[in-house]
Amino acid sequence: MSKKLTYSLAVLMLIFMVGVAYFSMAGDSAIIDEVAHLPAGYSYITQQDMRLNPEHPPLIKDLAGGAIWLYSKITGTQINIPTDIAAWQTAINGQWDFGFEFLYRSGNDADKLILLGRLPMLLILLLLGCYVFKWSRELLGPKAALLALFLYAFSPTFIAHGRFVTTDVAAAAGIFIASYYFIRWLKKPSAKNLVVAGLVFGLAQTAKFSVFLLVILFTFIALLWIYLKTREDKMANQSALASLGRNLYRYFGGLICLYAIGFALIVWPLYIFHTINYPIARQVSDTTTILQSFGMRPIANLIIWLSGIPILRALAQYGLGLAMVLQRAVGGNTAYFLGELSNTGSTLYFPVVYLLKETLTLHILTLIALLYGLWQFLKNKFYRWNNLHNLLQENIAQVLMLAFIILYWYSSLTSILNIGVRHILPTFAFVFLLASQQIFLWLGNSATDRRKKIKSVILIILIIWQAISVIRVYPSFLAYFNESIGGPANGYKYVVDSNLDWGQDLKRLTAWVNKNNIDKIRLNYFGGGVPEYYLGNKFVFWWENYPIADITEPGGWLAVSATFLQGGRGTLAPGFYDKSGYYNWLNKYSPVAIIGHSIFVYYIPPANTQ
Repeated sequence: MSKKLTYSLAVLMLIFMVGVAYFSMAGDSAIIDEVAHLPAGYSYITQQDMRLNPEHPPLIKDLAGGAIWLYSKITGTQINIPTDIAAWQTAINGQWDFGFEFLYRSGNDADKLILLGRLPMLLILLLLGCYVFKWSRELLGPKAALLALFLYAFSPTFIAHGRFVTTDVAAAAGIFIASYYFIRWLKKPSAKNLVVAGLVFGLAQTAKFSVFLLVILFTFIALLWIYLKTREDKMANQSALASLGRNLYRYFGGLICLYAIGFALIVWPLYIFHTINYPIARQVSDTTTILQSFGMRPIANLIIWLSGIPILRALAQYGLGLAMVLQRAVGGNTAYFLGELSNTGSTLYFPVVYLLKETLTLHILTLIALLYGLWQFLKNKFYRWNNLHNLLQENIAQVLMLAFIILYWYSSLTSILNIGVRHILPTFAFVFLLASQQIFLWLGNSATDRRKKIKSVILIILIIWQAISVIRVYPSFLAYFNESIGGPANGYKYVVDSNLDWGQDLKRLTAWVNKNNIDKIRLNYFGGGVPEYYLGNKFVFWWENYPIADITEPGGWLAVSATFLQGGRGTLAPGFYDKSGYYNWLNKYSPVAIIGHSIFVYYIPPANTQ
């Protein structure tokens, strides 16, 4: 395959991905997390004050807020920021009240601000795609690289989440790209490669706090590499002790420098910018209040103490966010899963949502890759000591990828925070690359041309299947479920929240209401939109605690977000106590329409006609 053709196909796939992401997001209303992230980002850029949303690093919010700020400067558009309300003045992390006020109640054009904030997210999606192709091509060659890029460009989860002002795709990009430059430094430990790896590592840390796991990953891989290089020197009759000392100095010492570069030159300065106008007394007070229930008191007290020291309070703000993430992971979140409601999580959650939310093509290719890789491992006797060492050293990049998948999955499985497949998204790009490598080794290992043709036809069919499966769900990529459960129409029966319903379909509900000339509609909405902003006086607020008679007797239209609907129909897990069953009465009605697979619309006839 020529270089020109390879790059042309890669460009076409990336254009497709960014194109469908852009045109589909234009119809999406704000998801719930964007109400916190986007306004906070604009406040960071204009106020240099990070009192809002400290539980996430600032970089992605900066990009979203920066896009709005740049637009306002170029066009002269006035963007009103409500710094005179309690959510900013006195509340502790009043991100939600501030966010709704900024977007919908301050005279700003909410849809325009949301669209502007999302545009930089598409650039991150594009950047990660370029590196998926780049690293795959360097390791595997052009054909396998194109397959890895296809799995990425036609990934419903990446397309879905790459359109929103959230941190998940950015974390995936940061981890993947930082790993690329870390491996490049390991193989060629020059000062230039070390500095670049350190800077990219630092940028990755400002995307999402889960990226901190790179410290564990890089340390493990560096120690493994030191062992392998020392063994290589010993096999060349060099002094083992001298070699160990040299490799420790070069690689472990270099790793410490890499971490120092990332935190000292990227993380710390970025947080300094975000605390310039954050009053020091206010920061200490906010930090003390937020961490009052944090279990590890020595760490909490250290962060509080640092927040009062001018030169170090930027690091305290970073530490606060990291502590908040740990605190939330322990606290959990009420979630609907397989018909049950629980706040303690399930070890089956991520395996099940991964199997349901990712394409069957990916699962089949992964299975083939695993079986073929295991067969090759046994056939070539890689379990023998010398063979294993050579395998590890020659494939250190792949070892890192596999180690990260194991580390991240372990972290996710042991967490009780079960709110979406997006939380394991950072592992996907590595899966695409590893699977593609084994698939093309499998294709090449064919005894006859006929067998190779059969394998190639199987691969082509799987590729076409995935393309059709993903394109068919447009524009509702967030609601994608594979054919094993009948597709997105049945997804709500298994999981909700950010797997399906994040509030993205409020504008589509409005269009449906207007098209059908509906005067009034009760709505129990989960998301980042404000119903009255779009529906006006057609909107009637509804929530599950209202008496059923309030709607069954007068009758009329009722719309319920899938997250609330299933939360009101699921059974309580053993040991979990909460209100339940409050939407079981809707089981006797069939929805008149399902908007984007996430909002269920019912017509309830008046009581005297039922």
